[in-house]
Amino acid sequence: PRTPMGAASAESRAAGVTAWLVHLMAGWSLGSRALRGLLLDVSGVLYDSGGEEGLGSAIAGSVEAVRRIKQSGLKLRFCTNETQATRAKFVQKLQQLGFDVSEKEVIAPAPAVCRILQERGLHPYLLVHDALVPEFDALDKSNPNCVVLGDAANNFSYENLNKAFTILIGLETPKLFSLGKGRYYKETDGLKLDVGVYTRALEYACDIEAEVVGKPSQTFFLSALADMEVEPHEALMIGDDIENDIGGAQRCGIRALLVRTGKFRPCDEQHPVVKADGYVTNLAEAVDILLEQRQQ
Repeated sequence: PRTPMGAASAESRAAGVTAWLVHLMAGWSLGSRALRGLLLDVSGVLYDSGGEEGLGSAIAGSVEAVRRIKQSGLKLRFCTNETQATRAKFVQKLQQLGFDVSEKEVIAPAPAVCRILQERGLHPYLLVHDALVPEFDALDKSNPNCVVLGDAANNFSYENLNKAFTILIGLETPKLFSLGKGRYYKETDGLKLDVGVYTRALEYACDIEAEVVGKPSQTFFLSALADMEVEPHEALMIGDDIENDIGGAQRCGIRALLVRTGKFRPCDEQHPVVKADGYVTNLAEAVDILLEQRQQ
């Protein structure tokens, strides 16, 4: 029987896209056998945050993609700048969405900055989301001698920002910690300003440079690799942020793929400085190609 013309053309297009993707990925495949570990961004790669109940929604194919990665034997860490919930609550939300993820697999800024503050004997003024505050329960917050800035959402009021400014400007050596430095991120109802915007404001007002804990910090990426016992050339980062995910990983010697989900915009593929090692429609497509290459 003859194949309908519409079906034939659809099959041809699909075959053409597959061939193009395989060609594109070959340049960074590491032979794909040398690949031992994956770093996945979460928001915009696994799911879009927001929604009426705050649960967000899983991106098509991402739940199954994570399951396939784990079945493949590749090591995996979820490398996120999420600061609107404690790590434990964040993991619970991902599990509710169907993801196979444990707390020990999530590399997040808040636990990392808590370790830094304890090691340096610092007392923070917190300008963070209310849901993140319990992460800092073990710290002495009296007489603050530094400021910690996270994605505070509605807590980014003039009053709170000015208090942070007043503390910083009154210190002989101002110390500002920024939990990530993103410009914006995507929720289910559109793009939202991220912590980096407010960090820049305080940097400008106080004539200082914040210490970034989270992506794109090299320390953050390398701590994730150390946790997997994987070298940079054996790893791949998959994210939706051309500067913080892709650029940050590449500066550590980690190859990086940009997904066309989350905050991705077409102009990201013409970024003047950062060029991803590959571009894919979504996480599911990246996993399809990676696992196919590993079998060759």
